[in-house]
Amino acid sequence: MALYLLYESASGYGLFLAHGIDEIGQNTEAVRNSVTDLNRFGKVVKLAAFNPFESALDALNQQNAVSEGQMTDELRNFLELSLPKVKEGKKAKFSLGVVDPKIGSHIQEETKIPCQSNEFVSELIRGVRLHFDRFIDNLKPGDLEKAQLGLGHSYSRAKVKFNVNREDNMVIQAIFLLDTLDKDVNTFSMRIREWYSWHFPELVKIVNDNFLYAKLAKFIEDKSELSEDKLEGLIEILGDEDKAKEVLEAAKASMGQDLSPVDLINVKMFAQRVMELAEYRKKLFDYLATKMGDIAPNLAALIGEVVGARLISHAGSLTNLAKCPSSTLQILGAEKALFRALKTKGNTPKYGLIFHSSFIGRASAKNKGRMARYLANKCSIASRIDCFSESSTTSFGDKLREQVEERLDFYDKGVAPRKNIDVMKAAMETAANQGAEMDVDKETEQSTKKSKKKKSKDNDETKADDKENAASNGDAEPKSGKKKKKRTLEEESKPAENGKENGLDAENGTEKKKKKKSKDVEMEDVAAVSEGKKKKKKKSAE
Repeated sequence: MALYLLYESASGYGLFLAHGIDEIGQNTEAVRNSVTDLNRFGKVVKLAAFNPFESALDALNQQNAVSEGQMTDELRNFLELSLPKVKEGKKAKFSLGVVDPKIGSHIQEETKIPCQSNEFVSELIRGVRLHFDRFIDNLKPGDLEKAQLGLGHSYSRAKVKFNVNREDNMVIQAIFLLDTLDKDVNTFSMRIREWYSWHFPELVKIVNDNFLYAKLAKFIEDKSELSEDKLEGLIEILGDEDKAKEVLEAAKASMGQDLSPVDLINVKMFAQRVMELAEYRKKLFDYLATKMGDIAPNLAALIGEVVGARLISHAGSLTNLAKCPSSTLQILGAEKALFRALKTKGNTPKYGLIFHSSFIGRASAKNKGRMARYLANKCSIASRIDCFSESSTTSFGDKLREQVEERLDFYDKGVAPRKNIDVMKAAMETAANQGAEMDVDKETEQSTKKSKKKKSKDNDETKADDKENAASNGDAEPKSGKKKKKRTLEEESKPAENGKENGLDAENGTEKKKKKKSKDVEMEDVAAVSEGKKKKKKKSAE
């Protein structure tokens, strides 16, 4: 039986025919030892057909399909044209060797071509990969390396950018940092309590909160200097006047030792660091909440931002979480207990990370397992909606949360919950209404933007006109400047004559007006005379 080998290179698909395998050996070890020798390997494996890719984008699409175990139309046409045709009702006298068994099974299902994938075939294809540039005649040295480098970069870039809008990696990093900050803040708070208790041991019993304790340690510093003048500051920090007075009384009768100014400065600086860490932790939590609202709004609305982020980080990504069945999601985070129970044949765990949800804490002891199973089911639905839906909305998460609340009431009081179909219909209606509102808001925003653009254009045009007028005035100024200079010189030389001339100009102006009036009168007289002559001619004609 003839053996064909399919090799997917960076430049195209290659089909090789392996014949006379006895020369290099039948077992895997013999083939592995003889692969490096081109003289022996070239006699056994020969190029049957080669189909180059049209472009780099085509190469990327083909490799993406091959990596997912899918056969493209181009690969199918290449195999059907290059391989021998099999008559109907008869077995093929050849087989196709492939590296990945997934794509082999897909090729066999679609084209009925028998495929095999084993160590022997893998070693033969390894030899093909090693000597591939020798089999292709028109391939220049260095072209294959360039094609492999470019395809590798584009393939990796496409894998990294596969989920651009779902920035679940930011959520994973944020929840890891949040857990680390919680541990660090607790450790540092215990350290400052222990350190400052040497000076003021009574403060530990009065103030239990770590953040408030660090604030008070920074505010009080030396307990001997604490007086009623600082009572207002204590009330602002604690928010309780009775506690502030209790701190004052405890400072007066404190049994702690005195600390040097250098020690107090170090305690103050350390308390400031703890306060900054606590404040940064609050900001990080707000950042995580906003990110979860963008990436997984329904999951966050159902189970909370922190628990939802822990589920995403434990699964690896939102896509992986969406692919998990609800039974797997139920015990995420309890893998050790699960395998221990399977090993010892004991009871398997009922819940993992979802135990931190408030729903399981509110359920009774006998209903915790049932509640965990139901909650995992709803979390699986919410994660799939968040991952694969085009528009982000919290309507489904809110409705799923209502369902979980109704299930709690059903377990406790026996109140029958609503059906899942009715709830999903209501969620879809609310989502559609929200989408319509969003479209209206977008249209209004676009109209306002257009009006603003028009106003800005009008303002720009008016500014341009003002600039042109100013430029024209500026151009006219230097021409009139010479005349002004001449006038000033004439006025300086003959001030008295100018006055007389002004008087004459005024008289001339009146004379000109009189002349104009006289001309108008003369014109009226001429018109009247012409009309009289016309009347006389008419009478004589009659």
